[in-house]
This record gives sequence, structure tokens and C-alpha cells, in this order.
Amino acid sequence: MAQVSLKNVSKTYPGGSAAVDRVSLGIENKEFMVLVGPSGCGKSTTLRMIAGLEEASEGEIYIGNKIVNDVPAKDRDIAMVFQNYALYPHMTVFENMAFGLKLRHYPKAEINKRVIDAAGILGIKHLLNRRPKELSGGERQRVAVGRAIVRKPMVFLFDEPLSNLDAKLRVQMRTEIHKLHLRLATTMIYVTHDQTEAMTMGDRIAVMKDGVLQQVADPITIYDFPVNKFVAGFIGSPPMNFMRGRIIKKEGRFYFEEGKITVKLVEETYGKMSAYAGKDIIMGIRSEDIYDKLFVSTAPPENIVKVTCEVIEPMGSEVYLYLNTGRHSFIARVGAHDRPPINQDMDLVFDMSKVHFFDKDTEATII
Repeated sequence: MAQVSLKNVSKTYPGGSAAVDRVSLGIENKEFMVLVGPSGCGKSTTLRMIAGLEEASEGEIYIGNKIVNDVPAKDRDIAMVFQNYALYPHMTVFENMAFGLKLRHYPKAEINKRVIDAAGILGIKHLLNRRPKELSGGERQRVAVGRAIVRKPMVFLFDEPLSNLDAKLRVQMRTEIHKLHLRLATTMIYVTHDQTEAMTMGDRIAVMKDGVLQQVADPITIYDFPVNKFVAGFIGSPPMNFMRGRIIKKEGRFYFEEGKITVKLVEETYGKMSAYAGKDIIMGIRSEDIYDKLFVSTAPPENIVKVTCEVIEPMGSEVYLYLNTGRHSFIARVGAHDRPPINQDMDLVFDMSKVHFFDKDTEATII
């Protein structure tokens, strides 16, 4: 069994700088876990502590049922794929993939079999006699993954492996790594700053900020039920729109008032929102929950918002509208053929059943 468990793990560098702060995280056997967050959030440091390349300042790290804090990296039965591939330029692809097995004195026949099998899985058999300088970025990444596969480790660790590839190749390699996980049925931990990679690849996602674990859940739960404003804004593309305003109560109904706009809350939220009547609050709404003019005629009048369209960004099957209320800017994602005039007022509809509210001070989710 290849569970990985972190219990109150911290990493503090000389001078008192805390890169990771009391992270507790359990990764199940055969799970694909993605650590995601902005640069400097501690995700790569966490991965390197699991690998044994960094020493934990506090806490316990388990691989399987064994604590590995004092176990050297080479004895942890893990394989790591790095951002820069880390291939030996003077060796062929075959030699790069076989190198780790030779160091462990595997029989030559076993080495040949493992390398050929891994090359077949990754579609690089025809490259085995080439050197890294003769390969494209995507081919080098496959070799780096192949070098990990031949080890047949308990756990695979990926440290932003696709960040050096172009956009099209990233999408292709993302799919191949996902298929590889399904085929090998092995525990994988994957670090990225790209929330699209996290959403599309992970069985579960662990979102980090400033060395602190914010939320751990499956992608849909993270997207639909973020625990705070940071997670809500980091996960999703375009990012969630936020507006600072106030909850007001009139004639038994609750409204969010931003200054230029006032929208009515759905009745199901009244119970939780009653405590915020008369108080400042943050409202969040995703771009796909703002509807274009086709819905205006059937929408409740109190959910129609008058805005100014400042920029139109065609995306092929849809259009991003960059809008302004006079106090706040936000983005709506609408149909490909709905292109309003620039710098003119237009009406849009907020789906108030889909909005999120966050505490102004703690930024924790209310609804």
C-alpha cells in the first residue's frame, strides 16, 4: 500500500522564514493528488520534503505505514519528475531511462525489459538511441517520466513537469499523464501553479497559500464550495468576480447593495445572511453565472444589472465581456455572438442562486 501522510509538517529556513506551516494531509493508495497554489506558497517544498530532498523542521512524514523523516531519499521508494527534466546530455534515451536501475545493480535482461516496456507505454521506442539534444520538449518530458516508470516506485512525485512546454503540448501531456495514472494504478502527487491542470488531473486538490493548506477536496467540491475567498478566486478561469458591498433589509427581504447596483438575495439564504444585515460583505459570482440579454426579459427585475462593457475578448465558442459598474470591474462569459457596443450601457442578469458571500474581515465563506 502506498499511502502518503503528512502530520503537522513544517519547514522553517534559517532566519525564521516559514515555507510550510503545520501541513496535515493524507494521500490514499493509488490516488492522484494535486498540490496547487501561487508561486512561493510552499507546494514544491512540501513535495521535496516527501521526496527527502528537504528536511522537515517539524512533523512526521509517512510513506506506506513507515515514518520516513530520517530515511534517505534513495531509500524512500519514490520517483520524481522535475520541471527541467534533469536528463544526462551525454547519454542516450535508453541509457537515461536505465541509469537508476544500473545503480541498483538490476540484471541486464530486467533493465532491458523495463526500459522497453516503459518506452512502449509512452510511445518513445523509436527515440531510444537518440540523445536529449535531439529531442523536442515533449519528448524529453516523456523520457523523464519513463525514467521514473522503470523504477516501479510506490509513489510518483511530479514537480511542475509541464511548465516548460507550449500550451498545446501541455494539454497533450496533461492527458497522457492522467492516462498513465489510470494504467499504472500508482499513487501520484503532482505540484502545479496552473489551476486548469489541477482541475482536470486530480482525484483531489490541495490548495495552498503562504505555506498553509487552505482546502482539500475533489475538483467539483473545490469549485462549487470554496472555503474562503482565496480558494474561490484561485480556482476557476476566468477567476471569480468579487464585489464589496453591504447587506440591507427592506420589507422582510435581503439585498446586496454595491453602490451602483442592488440585487435581491434568494430566500434560502435569509437565515444565514440575517446576521449580516447592515454590514459590509464581499459577494462573489462566477463569469458563467452572469447571463446575457437573452435572459433579461424573463429575469426578476431586481436581478438585472446595468453595466458598461469596456472590452470584448472573443474566445471562439464564447466571449468574455470586461464590464464596469462604476465601482467594480468584472468579467462575464456569454455566447459567441453576443457582442454589445463598447462603452455603452447594457443589461445583464446575475444568477443569485449561484452567488457566494464572504466575511469582510476573515474572508471565510458564509454561503
